[in-house]
Amino acid sequence: MRILHTSDWHIGRTFHGNSTMDALAEVFGALTEQVRENDVDVVVVAGDVFDSATPAAAAYTLLGDALVALHETGARVIVTSGNHDSAARLGFQARLLRDGIDVLTDPRAIGDPVTVHDADGPVRFFGIPYLEPAIVRQHWPEAQLRTQAQTMAYAMGLVREGIDRHEGRSVAIAHCFAAGVDVTAGLEREVRQGGLDVVPLEVFDGPDYVALGHIHGRQQVSERVRYSGAPLHYSFGEQHKPRGSWLVELDADGLASVEWLDLPVPRALVTLTGTLDEILSVENVAAHAEDWVCAIYTDAVAQAEPMRRLREQYPFCAMVQHQPSVSADVDERSYSERLRMAVTDTDRIEAFLQHVRAGQGASERESELIREILDDRARTEALV
Repeated sequence: MRILHTSDWHIGRTFHGNSTMDALAEVFGALTEQVRENDVDVVVVAGDVFDSATPAAAAYTLLGDALVALHETGARVIVTSGNHDSAARLGFQARLLRDGIDVLTDPRAIGDPVTVHDADGPVRFFGIPYLEPAIVRQHWPEAQLRTQAQTMAYAMGLVREGIDRHEGRSVAIAHCFAAGVDVTAGLEREVRQGGLDVVPLEVFDGPDYVALGHIHGRQQVSERVRYSGAPLHYSFGEQHKPRGSWLVELDADGLASVEWLDLPVPRALVTLTGTLDEILSVENVAAHAEDWVCAIYTDAVAQAEPMRRLREQYPFCAMVQHQPSVSADVDERSYSERLRMAVTDTDRIEAFLQHVRAGQGASERESELIREILDDRARTEALV
């Protein structure tokens, strides 16, 4: 059996105020072709289908189009809810979908698998929706569920009970932060990195494969426990991370192989650093005029209307930051210390400029102007 593992679609999320709907539609088209070309039997979507608990109508339309297209390849589609989704809204759609598209959002049904058969027999798919301990503990009053680790451990216990009740191979689908994840891989916005929300790896013992969602970069936590990441870049911090999905193959004995399938990036992301003039150089513009651009300009002084100037050359400049470069001989004293040591007005102005310019004092021309102004003031005061 061939399984395509994807997650974190975040339909409806914007990129620095720009819609991502058209880009996602393009990526979903490529994903559908991968399913068709690789004879995929089951597509697994491990949570965060939507970016909001109250998605706009266009998000529902895009989701419906994507699920129907995947189903028309002949593949079974199994979807679980994530922390961004409204399980109730996503679950309501399940009743309206055709046979072969399963939306699993009910925590009380975790131990009841969706069964798909191949030549080697049944494969049981156990869907674990995102579990907020304070919300789901009402379903299991016998358990002590204060943390995500405790809650996922209990849910995986239900999965193992389900595995024991049913013959065949098994796949678990969940949305959480597993121990061992590389924290540079694109963590979800609301993931707390403290110990309370970390789920130990041994919690996932049992199934032949565990398809996880919740972080936006691909991760292999173990040979059979993986994150696929998001299919689209949603921040400049993710720009160097590949986008794609895992193609998982099960044979009669369980997990046989896992292969990464790259997805296209509709518009590349790039971070350009240097003075504003360097960022606007002919070479940079020629290379990145069609990219999403984050511009970090290092001029000592904040420039006038940098975003307007950048967008004249980079229509897709989404972000601009001023980070003055720090001189090697920066005065390490605090601003208050420099003021106490200042003797003249010139010293005080220089201390202020260094303070607001991250260590950069007055330029030669500025020093001349400061002297002229102070001299004029002195002459005026002498005449009074």
